[in-house]
Amino acid sequence: MRKPHTTPIEKEVFLKEEDFIVSKTDLKSRILYGNKIFIKISGWDEEELLGKPHNILRHPDMPRAAFKILYDHIENGKEWFGFVKNLRKDGGYYWVFANISPTYDANGNMIGYYSVRRKPRDGFKDIIEPLYKHLKSIEEANGMEAAIEEINKLAQKLNMSFNEIMIKIQKGLIDEL
Repeated sequence: MRKPHTTPIEKEVFLKEEDFIVSKTDLKSRILYGNKIFIKISGWDEEELLGKPHNILRHPDMPRAAFKILYDHIENGKEWFGFVKNLRKDGGYYWVFANISPTYDANGNMIGYYSVRRKPRDGFKDIIEPLYKHLKSIEEANGMEAAIEEINKLAQKLNMSFNEIMIKIQKGLIDEL
């Protein structure tokens, strides 16, 4: 197994328009499946990813509040949409627009999560990076709950849910917050 970089580097890898990253996890978010583009873009070998927690890809620039909202949605049977900066094994990174939803067995029991990620639209970083930096600074000063409160204030101000805000940014219907 190649040793991953422990310090992120400023090397961005870009998805193509036709790239769709797919992964499946169990209820503990351990990776059960990743398609070829997922394996390639992450920089890990398939054997290194399978069975590992999905947060092996978590970039330190990501606010914890975004993941708290994500898990609150999917653990309650709802899907989640959002922009995620992922860490590659080599320390580089890549951005995705993610849709994550719960999966169920034939009896209706939740058994895991399914995620499809695609290339974010051009210009999304002008909105998302300042927002995420702001949320990270709130987390560092006052904790994750304060950052979640900030997200809730933004949603209330825009009269939209978190998911609606993210979808509208991806569609180019919001160009500033």
